[in-house]
Amino acid sequence: FPFRLFPLREHGMNWRARPLTCQEIQAFKRSKEVMQRFTRAYQLMLRFYGIRLINEKTGELKRAENWAERFQNLNRFSHNNLRITRILKCLGEMGYEHYQVHLVKFFLTETLVKKTLPNVKRSALDYFLFTIRSKEKRRELVHYAWQHFKPRGSFVWGPHDKLLRYR
Repeated sequence: FPFRLFPLREHGMNWRARPLTCQEIQAFKRSKEVMQRFTRAYQLMLRFYGIRLINEKTGELKRAENWAERFQNLNRFSHNNLRITRILKCLGEMGYEHYQVHLVKFFLTETLVKKTLPNVKRSALDYFLFTIRSKEKRRELVHYAWQHFKPRGSFVWGPHDKLLRYR
């Protein structure tokens, strides 16, 4: 069977790649070597997208030196958004929920605040946001998106009355 760099418990675009089982995920998590390789693979993909992992413990990110060139690629080729969604889901499966939060917030900031990735905005809002496993963190990120979305009245990813009262 073909293997995946970021395997999931669901089928992806490659139907020959079989989904992971819960037992396989647990075995991966128990292996220090597998988890180190997973982190290296994540860093490799981040660099491809023009992003740097600056804190392995927290998952904090920032733009890489080559961000402008790499963001052009992200804006031009929407298939990258599918890969990013897959990476985000896999981070959740592998116990890296804190990495998920930082990556989604990074994309929300670049799309809604800095406006450097206009063609990633819909995927960030429609898909990336909803890969977040923690309901509390997902709510925080939806609120963050709502705060920066223009026009605010067109925001459809959460109820406005609740977003107004969110603390």
